[in-house]
Amino acid sequence: MVVRKAERVEIECVIRGYISGSAWAEYKEKGTISGEHFPAGMEESEKLPIPIFTPTTKADKGHDLPMSFNDVKHLVGDRRAKQISEKCLEIYQFAHNYALGKGIIIADTKMEFGVVDGKLILIDELLTPDSSRFWEASEYEPGKSQPSFDKQPVRDWLVASGWKKSPPAPMLPDEVIQQTSDKYVEAFHRLTGRDLQV
Repeated sequence: MVVRKAERVEIECVIRGYISGSAWAEYKEKGTISGEHFPAGMEESEKLPIPIFTPTTKADKGHDLPMSFNDVKHLVGDRRAKQISEKCLEIYQFAHNYALGKGIIIADTKMEFGVVDGKLILIDELLTPDSSRFWEASEYEPGKSQPSFDKQPVRDWLVASGWKKSPPAPMLPDEVIQQTSDKYVEAFHRLTGRDLQV
């Protein structure tokens, strides 16, 4: 593997095309997504009019916290903030359209960037079930949680277990591990047309 050391941009770059997860929780409580007001009456998993950039802090300890676009500009400057937002939206839209042609909706995704020789580059994983919400397009129905190809079975089990999100995490049951693994393998096959050897 050939690598280059990058200066990490301390932002989790989250792009949302649909209202789900923490965005849905915020909207239900405050009528906002990432601090911005949205129309009343939206439903869980509803497609947003346009994809939105909802950055968070990149926390080494504890939980990532929401950031406004002004926070991003303060951290990296106006030009770099605009560049990051535009690149995220461009990548998300391309990936969303590609995956939709394979029967999968990418509801949201996370990207991370770094800087090498003054140039912005992508770092870390990109568009995986760990960093994105993949939904079954044929079963998509706003107003509820969607069948997914991501780590949602793990999230659901952890919530149901009563875990308080502090170490140590409980051991996952074998069936949750297998269910999640099977979904990852299916998503890989659907998106690439190849079988994943596990």
